[in-house]
Amino acid sequence: MTMLDRMRRHKGWLKWSLGLVVFAFIAFYIPSFLSDPTVSVGVLPGEVIAEVEGRKVTVGQFLQQYNAQVQAYRTAYGGSMTDELLRQLGIDQQILQQMVDEQATLTEAERQGIAVSDEELAQQIFAIPGLQEDGRFVGEDRYELILRSQVPPLTKAAFEESLRRSLMAAKLRAALTDWMTVSDAEVERGFTEQNEKVRLQVVALTADRFRDQVTVTDADVAAYFDEHQEDYRVDEQRTVKLLLLDRDQAQSAVTVLPADLQRYYNNNIGQYQTPEQIRASHILLNTEGKDEAEVRAQAEDLLMQLEAGADFAMLATTYSEDSGTAVNGGDLDYFGRGRMVPEFETAAFALEPGQTSGIVQTQYGFHIIRVFDKTPATTQPFDDVRPQIEDLLKRQSADQQIAARAAEFATRIETPADLDTIAAESGLTAVDTEFFGRTDPVPSLGVAPQVSAEAFQLEDGEVSAAITSPRGPVFVTVTGTREPYIPMLDDVKDGVRDDLIRTRATALSRERATAIAATLRSAPDFAAAAAAQGFEAAETELIARGSPLPDIGVSPEVDAAVFSLAVGDVSEPVTIDNATVIARVVERDDVTPDELILGKDAFRMQLLGERRNRFFAAYIAKAKERMRIELNQDVIARVLAAPDATGGGVWSPEHGHYH
Repeated sequence: MTMLDRMRRHKGWLKWSLGLVVFAFIAFYIPSFLSDPTVSVGVLPGEVIAEVEGRKVTVGQFLQQYNAQVQAYRTAYGGSMTDELLRQLGIDQQILQQMVDEQATLTEAERQGIAVSDEELAQQIFAIPGLQEDGRFVGEDRYELILRSQVPPLTKAAFEESLRRSLMAAKLRAALTDWMTVSDAEVERGFTEQNEKVRLQVVALTADRFRDQVTVTDADVAAYFDEHQEDYRVDEQRTVKLLLLDRDQAQSAVTVLPADLQRYYNNNIGQYQTPEQIRASHILLNTEGKDEAEVRAQAEDLLMQLEAGADFAMLATTYSEDSGTAVNGGDLDYFGRGRMVPEFETAAFALEPGQTSGIVQTQYGFHIIRVFDKTPATTQPFDDVRPQIEDLLKRQSADQQIAARAAEFATRIETPADLDTIAAESGLTAVDTEFFGRTDPVPSLGVAPQVSAEAFQLEDGEVSAAITSPRGPVFVTVTGTREPYIPMLDDVKDGVRDDLIRTRATALSRERATAIAATLRSAPDFAAAAAAQGFEAAETELIARGSPLPDIGVSPEVDAAVFSLAVGDVSEPVTIDNATVIARVVERDDVTPDELILGKDAFRMQLLGERRNRFFAAYIAKAKERMRIELNQDVIARVLAAPDATGGGVWSPEHGHYH
């Protein structure tokens, strides 16, 4: 991590340090130390959404983590991370699974007799960099003040309990995996394979080039099908009757009062404001392990050079010890308040464009700052954002309504016949689908993996609880089952014909490649020789293993061939699924002994961490098999249909009423 990264993250030290502790044992973990949020109408924060051996995951805890993750995604990806995309990605289910895994981890830790003492907890708190000043703990008063200054504020008890849980799980992971090692040979081989690169000339004889040379008869298709019947086996399929509470349909019927739009805008004005920002560059002289007076004297000398007209970017490139920005002349790009440590921020925002600071001291050393641009704070006018607010409030209202209806339906649906009865009473339609497989889109519903999974778990005569889908809550019952079977040729004839043509075309590509390989290998100009044979030799940049190749994409088979060659060597023809490839190595960027020495320790930790993570994940998965884990599908359906869990913000009565 560069010095700039540490500066920018300093204000959020708490979440960062906790995430680092927990990431070692639960992938994508989001800290659960925040207090329960305000939750949606129809969903109570204390309701239990999941339970692991008596350890409860509540609605409030789930929504806190969900909203934190959604905010993180939207900060990273902006408006492209829509509600629909979040649903398709299954972020809600991923987070719920992570929370269940966390509880399972803590349950197993307790079973193993693992605990965290008060002394261990205190030592961890004292070791957090953000709670130290001059190498010493900042004291209880400032400790609590720092916790309260987080967004949202943290209580000491909640933070310490979360940290205790994190340490407890980390101790379990250490007890289970610290024995694992990787050999020097594995490290050297893995580091080399990950970092060596080649530049290639690639001649790809794709099957498509030879399709028009292939002729197949019905007899050929029948013979091919007889030889490859298992390739066309159809897995189990089912039909279902489904009752959907359509979110878009509900939303289209919602009208939002103008006063509610204005109220939401006023109450959430921060969402529509862009704070003051500056664009600045800096020169950093690090003081860690150095004589501070000597470093200050060097900073003063640089400042004098700048005052005499020296080029700031040139001095930053030459002398700055912030490796992340020195290469760009010290450029920090645009940033707002709260992104840098306080001393740096105060000095930077006091400058006008074109001005240079004096020497600014922070915990990282001495800085010289120059501001190049300043943009004032702006607020989007209400009329500009009114359409998106209206859409948001309509969606919230629709989600609230369908969540309430789903909860009411759940109390009345006991048999498959109830789906038709309730649909008729409610002006809805219970739809009978065609057959579909476990991984197929659900007919009349679309891609809905949670619905598919439930449909293949239900017994005859059972009706599901409300299941979350991208279009809204769904109730399903199985109406038909088709066991795995090999279809009749007439049902798959077109696909079989296409497969046979592709297979024969690929064989022709292999024959042609074999015929021209010797010519290409001996030619002084590989590309010209390929062109003379009617093929283009596409040239790559320096690429590592796993990089896409021209016309064929990623190919482990081609990688294995070319990375064993020397510069100037030409591969034997390599046949893959839909092409045959001949490649020449133009350049190699091999790992040097010095690079291996410098990088192997970090790579060893990476490789060891991956191995330990896989082992630990497999262990916890096995441990969960003997645990009593309950998911409350009714609560899940209601909370995931609620406004909080759709990225629409946290519901509160102050937003007003809808009609």
